[in-house]
Amino acid sequence: MTRQPSLLRGVFSFSSMTMISRVLGLVRDIAIAHVFGVSAATDAFFIAFRVPNFMRRLFAEGSFSTAFVPVFTEVKETGSHAELRELTSRVAGTLAGVLLVIVALGLIFAPQVATGFAPGALDQPHKFDLTIHLLRLTIPYILFVSLTALCGGILNSFSRFALPALTPVILNICLIAGALWLSRYLAVPIEALGWAVLAAGILQLLFLLPAIRRLGLLSLPRWGWNHSQVKKIMRLMLPTLFGSSVAQINLLLDTIVLSLLVTGSQTWMYQATRFLELPLGVFGVALGTVILPALSRHHVTSDREGFSRSLDWGLRMTLLIALPAMCGLLLLAEPLVATLFQNGHFNAFDSHMTAIAIVGLGAGVPAIALTRTLLPAFYSRQDTKTPVRAGVIALVVNMVANFALIALLFELWAPAGLKQLPWLEGIAKVPGLHLGMAIASSISNYLQFALLWRYLKRAGVYHHQPGWGRHWLRMALACAALAIVIGIGLWFWPWTQWTQERIVTRVWRLALLVCAGGAAYVAALYACGFRARDLRGA
Repeated sequence: MTRQPSLLRGVFSFSSMTMISRVLGLVRDIAIAHVFGVSAATDAFFIAFRVPNFMRRLFAEGSFSTAFVPVFTEVKETGSHAELRELTSRVAGTLAGVLLVIVALGLIFAPQVATGFAPGALDQPHKFDLTIHLLRLTIPYILFVSLTALCGGILNSFSRFALPALTPVILNICLIAGALWLSRYLAVPIEALGWAVLAAGILQLLFLLPAIRRLGLLSLPRWGWNHSQVKKIMRLMLPTLFGSSVAQINLLLDTIVLSLLVTGSQTWMYQATRFLELPLGVFGVALGTVILPALSRHHVTSDREGFSRSLDWGLRMTLLIALPAMCGLLLLAEPLVATLFQNGHFNAFDSHMTAIAIVGLGAGVPAIALTRTLLPAFYSRQDTKTPVRAGVIALVVNMVANFALIALLFELWAPAGLKQLPWLEGIAKVPGLHLGMAIASSISNYLQFALLWRYLKRAGVYHHQPGWGRHWLRMALACAALAIVIGIGLWFWPWTQWTQERIVTRVWRLALLVCAGGAAYVAALYACGFRARDLRGA
């Protein structure tokens, strides 16, 4: 019971800082949409930006963090400060050395990397050349952001969640400045975003170093390939690296397929994923980040009851946020995009194409959030192989579903004349096929969660706490109240009107619907007996 209040404070600390980042992230995306709209240039940037993000999730937030935090926590709980400082120095030196090689190879082979991520751009020389140029600006970001993730993992292990959560604000500020200011002074305006990403990587690392110094853990990086704890981290990383690779191969496949579709599909899909970042980034990532060190401590101290109780609390909190978020995204997709993005070069057609992707992706929000809460239950026990099995199965299903659903939508939507063309040429002329990829993503996310849940129950480390039936009933009634209130609003202001209204009208209507829906959800929870003290756990 003593862990729950600290977990709650950690989530609120992380979430409040992340909320600032996500709001600025929204401002960033609005600025990019306003200045650049949807074009081959924006597709090129989002492809170039996806490559360092691919590597970041692979090395920084993926396999490295999940392997590093449990080992670091173990040394912190059982070793001396000198050993902790030595481990930090060795890990930083080894990580930096490996990543310097990867960055150098990325810069040299940028054309080949661009071909791998966007083969559909090969027949558009200007777009392909621009992608290569932007890649050379963004690839070094992986070095700086990975070292930033190392600093963040150290701070999280000391229950200092605010600064790591605030760090992405720097990237958003840099991109906003690049779009609104620097782009005016460059011959190729979109290059401003590439320079902004590079600057952000350096500034993010510099932002966290003083906090590491205050912990007494800042020292010169040293190569530590043969250090015992570094070897242990690498052993744990191998399966998680493969597991993270599964997710990133999934992302790579999506990027490749998007490059084969209508120009603009990369941008529409990217903008759609941004709307998932509020519930997933603010609360989903917060819960996973806060729970991992806590579960690691329970595992080290053999506190099985505390482990099970903390995970149960995390699952309840996840559903409390993810279910209304899914309902809101499904109901308000078109109003959200039209209000926030449809301005400047972003038109009504772009709003509709982005909105249909939000519907497909939004249906999977609970699965993604629950998966992010379950994964620390495996990683904290240094079980890095089980999630890989679930990830591989989900990847295969996603690949098959991608092509199956695109083919189905093509048959349903394509004019007879386009069906006579070669298939790859035909799908490049029918807008909206990216909806199939969004639906496939949600299907694979639910499958991955179901597999992880099955493996976790089989391991016998989690036993649900009393009160789940009451919790499900409360959430069902509260989500129904939210849907009814928003549905009434949309009856008066149908989706089809939002792209035609003045922006001021869109803003006040959206604000009213969001506030009314949120108030209905909270009021229904309260009417069903839910109280703030329930957040502290059963």
